Amino acid sequence: MAHYLVTGGAGFIGSNVVRQLLQDQQKVRVFDNFLTGKRENLTEIMPDIDLIEGDLRNFDAVKQACQGIDYILHIGALPSVPRSVADPILSNDININGTLHVLEAARQQHIKRVVFSSSSSVYGDTPTLPKHEDMAFQPLSPYAAHKVSGELYCRVYYNIYRLETVCLRYFNVFGPRQDPASHYAAVVPKFIAALQQGKQPVIYGDGNQSRDFTFIKNVVAANIAAAVAPEAAGEAINIACGARITVNELAQRIGFLLGKEVHPQYEPLRAGDVKHSLADISKAQRLLNYVPMTDIDFGLQQTIEFFTAR
Repeated sequence: MAHYLVTGGAGFIGSNVVRQLLQDQQKVRVFDNFLTGKRENLTEIMPDIDLIEGDLRNFDAVKQACQGIDYILHIGALPSVPRSVADPILSNDININGTLHVLEAARQQHIKRVVFSSSSSVYGDTPTLPKHEDMAFQPLSPYAAHKVSGELYCRVYYNIYRLETVCLRYFNVFGPRQDPASHYAAVVPKFIAALQQGKQPVIYGDGNQSRDFTFIKNVVAANIAAAVAPEAAGEAINIACGARITVNELAQRIGFLLGKEVHPQYEPLRAGDVKHSLADISKAQRLLNYVPMTDIDFGLQQTIEFFTAR
């Protein structure tokens, strides 16, 4: 049995990772300040975890949380491209300084490995598809720049201090426990919530932009594999499905599953958004034995069932 620290463990991705670790009979400590994470994401598993309410910006709190830990899954961040555009300083403090605090605390506490949650946003809007890990960074937003910085710090800590790090570049993750109410909510829960409420989904741009939508179970499996995969140390790895659909197609699929007619409301394209995104997942397959467990259609069905049952 290993002891895992999950930063951001009360958030969407983090709380799903925590549940799987518990199912795998691992010991889990959650570190979260509940700025965007939600206590209700942990309610029924609270007796089974060690919860530390703390902030990534507080190095002493991060260092304390790392005591007795084997592996860190660093998922904690202030998410969202639009949020980072609106408040770049706060996002910087949490996403860059917080990541540095995690890495330095891990070094001092002799942690076996840190798995860093990065993002496909590091690739920017280059026309090359699919996106592969050897492509140059071209961030278009503060959030993307934060993820680039986090990856570079991971690389430095691996090369200089020999702290094992793995960077996972997520592509448009969706699934249960994703917050549809936030102004900065991701597109899938927003579309579901709007249609369930008898409203029409809002699409920024013409809706022909395409995404490699990735169900949460795939991301959970990748995190757990990345913590222990022997050849993954020091690497950056795409985590996605390796397939894409347009945002217009996504809205229609959700409408079909909900039995609703879809007539989207179109708004101007947002700053920092990319046009097309598609992942080459061959590196994940090679290093992590990663195979997407859930495709977008089944993932959408499971997500809708979760929100309908609430």
